[in-house]
Amino acid sequence: MNQRLAQLSLVVKDYDEAIAFYTQKLGFELVEDTIMSPTKRWVIVKPVGEGSCQLLLAKAANEEQESRIGNQTGGRVFLFLHSDDFDRDYQGLIKSEVKIVREASIEEYGKVAVFADLYGNLWDLVEKNA
Repeated sequence: MNQRLAQLSLVVKDYDEAIAFYTQKLGFELVEDTIMSPTKRWVIVKPVGEGSCQLLLAKAANEEQESRIGNQTGGRVFLFLHSDDFDRDYQGLIKSEVKIVREASIEEYGKVAVFADLYGNLWDLVEKNA
């Protein structure tokens, strides 16, 4: 058996501002941006690197979905971005003025920092020990 998690859906307020944040501030690749209807697009971004899980940027379509923007996990860290060079990527977040929620620290498993995306979803930036 061979399975892997391929995509996660992330509810966003606006397609273009979300694309700009993920591609310009985090350095993700825009994989696809296909118009499905006048109000819906199929937008996929992913971190640079082989085998990366992709994010489907899904624009909120109603009030209930809008209420989840930025807090899809009740305030817990939602996504984990693994890095092969923590210091490079952490400095990139700072340079791009991404909000750092918890400064870099060294834990038993490696280096970690918590940052927020443009809507407030929390992410861990992690470089695991070799």
